[in-house]
Amino acid sequence: MRAIQDLYPDDFAHCYGCGRLNPDGLHIRTEWLGDEGVARLRPGPRHLAMPGFVYGGFLASLIDCHAIGTASAAAMLAAGLRPGEDVSPRFVTASLAVDFLRPTPAGVELLARARATEVGERKVVVEVTVSAGEAECARGRVVAVRIPRSMETGGGGEGGHQPG
Repeated sequence: MRAIQDLYPDDFAHCYGCGRLNPDGLHIRTEWLGDEGVARLRPGPRHLAMPGFVYGGFLASLIDCHAIGTASAAAMLAAGLRPGEDVSPRFVTASLAVDFLRPTPAGVELLARARATEVGERKVVVEVTVSAGEAECARGRVVAVRIPRSMETGGGGEGGHQPG
């Protein structure tokens, strides 16, 4: 199965966090497994806050983009489509809240798990956890909304997660 982000239309595949067409991006990939989105990512040396620990902004980006991918998958299921097989609809971030629970160690693969807690016609609410090994390091809540028409046409954006 392909990642949700692999099936974003090319015009929306440039996000720093999850855009497959951004050569300098993080390339966050959300796979739909059962009833949740799962992403794995190993921070590199440029993602450090201090020696041995991951920068909080990196974790916020992981939570943000993974939640947006999960919102897309949840909306697809609600519409009778297949996440990872059908073209993924694009969402942007209306709200992002992150709780940092403990310092996140560098040099280990991070596991992000996400579930949609509310799925509507235009809005999806997603809860995310990020763990390093058995230790939960961060939690997030994202309110995702379908991409505004102004962004579809390349016109002036409306805040939030840029199309990726």
